[in-house]
Amino acid sequence: MSLAFDEYGRPFIIVKEQEAKIRVKGLAAQKQNIAAACAVAKTLRSSLGPKGMDKMLQSGDGDVTITNDGATILEKMEVENQIGKLLVELSRSQDYEIGDGTTGVVVMAGSLLEQAEGLLDRGIHPLRIAEGYEMASKVAVAKLDAIAKTFEYDKDNYEPLVNTCMTTLSSKIVGRCKKEMAKMCVEAVLAVADLERKDVNLDLIKLDGKVGGKLEDTKLVRGLILDKDISHPQMQKDIKDAKIAILTCPFEPPKPKTKHKVDIDTVEKFETLRAAEKKYFTDMVQQCKDSGANLICCQWGFDDEANHLLMVNELPAIRWVGGVELELLAIATGGRIVPRFQELTEAKLGKAGRVKEIAFGTTKDKMVVIEDCHNSKAVTIFCRGGNKMILEEIKRSLHDSICVARNLIRDNKVVYGGGSAEIACALAVEKAADDVPGVEQYAFRAFADALEAIPIALAENSGLEPIESLTAVKTKQLQDDYPYYGVDCNEEGTNDMVEQGVFETLIGKRQQLLLATQVVKMILKIDDVISPNNYQ
Repeated sequence: MSLAFDEYGRPFIIVKEQEAKIRVKGLAAQKQNIAAACAVAKTLRSSLGPKGMDKMLQSGDGDVTITNDGATILEKMEVENQIGKLLVELSRSQDYEIGDGTTGVVVMAGSLLEQAEGLLDRGIHPLRIAEGYEMASKVAVAKLDAIAKTFEYDKDNYEPLVNTCMTTLSSKIVGRCKKEMAKMCVEAVLAVADLERKDVNLDLIKLDGKVGGKLEDTKLVRGLILDKDISHPQMQKDIKDAKIAILTCPFEPPKPKTKHKVDIDTVEKFETLRAAEKKYFTDMVQQCKDSGANLICCQWGFDDEANHLLMVNELPAIRWVGGVELELLAIATGGRIVPRFQELTEAKLGKAGRVKEIAFGTTKDKMVVIEDCHNSKAVTIFCRGGNKMILEEIKRSLHDSICVARNLIRDNKVVYGGGSAEIACALAVEKAADDVPGVEQYAFRAFADALEAIPIALAENSGLEPIESLTAVKTKQLQDDYPYYGVDCNEEGTNDMVEQGVFETLIGKRQQLLLATQVVKMILKIDDVISPNNYQ
């Protein structure tokens, strides 16, 4: 009831316009929330693993995206339900922090909620379930730490990093070239990594691409690729030992900041103005020439007169270079960004071994490649693909792989894939359930069952019998006391993930468990949903 009365009999409103709102309480609210979250998780379930299916999503303005990356699918799905949005944020936070495992974390959360529904039907209080899940997640994380292996690598021997990146790429569209792609990603990360501080600045790795060509044409450039062309067709297109002036000042006469009016009533005055303008241009070009530069990169455009003067003085130029690209160019070439021509000196020039303009196919598309940079702390992975959708998916796949390599440099511990880590954790949680007094042991067993959803989904998506595959692997793990048996998704004839070389980063797997448990606890604690009635 929206009206209540105080001790003097005066009415007051508790909930404004209560009849215009929909309100769901208690168990019904929890069931509704669980159903919404499970619906979102089921969408992603079929995208898990090396044989996972892709999703095709069309936006309101007709843009089509084809992907099997969990975070991208949920972002483009435009989920309306508030609980569904929590799962979208869950996958986004996994993407921001780890970069990989975005599908697995949502499938895990959906499975935990599915198991919680059965416990709620038994009359167990949602808070007791949430507490049980929290305790069980600690047991599972401790088991993960126990079964993790440390990978030793250095700049010359980076094969272990390549193997882990290959596992990430095996479920993506680039799966058929995963070895070459993984190697490229690891080399890019090692080029910009600070191994002493165990830190990698991903801003220094640029992913660029051009439609056309085939996937195998993707290459790593130890420098930069600018989606620009040399400003004049008669300028030099291939410059060796380039000294680059990086400018943020325009090639044009200065304009007064106040309102002004120029009256030209004679030819002499016009000639004087033209000569003054020309002097500005010639002075600018001469200052560039005096500094020893043999290539100009300018943030602004310049008109035909400046372009002609640069060409006459044999100074190739690139115009309209974006701010981010200018910064990367300065980092890569060891140059300084110069805001005024007067400040341009030889010490501020960037150095590169070679700068060349390349053209593509029969189109007039041109790009400028800056290679063998003075400080190769900025690299570019240049992707090629048959169409725009494939190109975007290749970029997303390579980004995931780069994130995995970054995570391994931060923490070089790995667990084995194919669901082996989840099964090992499930067995550990089941064992620990016997020592837990009270109702929480039901939550422990439910948590163990939920962990098995990942290997079951992997087997389902690979066309194997899910229950048979899971029980066979589980039995093997128990009998041999060997936590590295997983589902043989690629049908290689062995369940030993060490032999198959299927790895995942420990921090990624740990984050999956902790994030999924946190979100499930949050959803279980909601017992009253008040929402506006849209249909009036």
